[in-house]
Amino acid sequence: MEFSNLIASRYSVRAFRPDPVEDEVLHRVLEAARLAPTACNLQPFQILVLHTHGRETELRRIYRQPWFVQAPLILCGVGLPRDSYVRSADQRRYLDVDVAIVMDHLILEATNQGLGTCWIAAFNARAAREILRLPDEVEPLIFTPLGYPADTPAQKERKLLTALVRYEHW
Repeated sequence: MEFSNLIASRYSVRAFRPDPVEDEVLHRVLEAARLAPTACNLQPFQILVLHTHGRETELRRIYRQPWFVQAPLILCGVGLPRDSYVRSADQRRYLDVDVAIVMDHLILEATNQGLGTCWIAAFNARAAREILRLPDEVEPLIFTPLGYPADTPAQKERKLLTALVRYEHW
């Protein structure tokens, strides 16, 4: 798909068909995450791939919306703080930025493959840590269901470009 059309066609899917995601399609989505830029190319992340079938009740502890577990897969982007870039001037850690870029690449490739996703940050971190058996040094940052959409996109509402861009100074 042409990139501008791809960006415009991506939407937050909240209904999924039960059809499985083919291994080669999943591989393309995960490869897009691997190729994403990160600060100093440190790649301080992992992607956890979760199959939902038979785990619906457990996984809904992470995020309660029923459509979260409709998709055959859920992906979780986790950050590895110890491996992330820290800007020396002010000690700003770029972990969240890196994982966001990785997940954005993943989500756009999923859209390109005809799959649906929904960026989920409002999840129960304690339940995620427990269910995914995450060690203390790993931080769950983003979830998305991954599957074939069973809904249609609603009209997107976005601010005008003039409200979001400034030139030369504030």
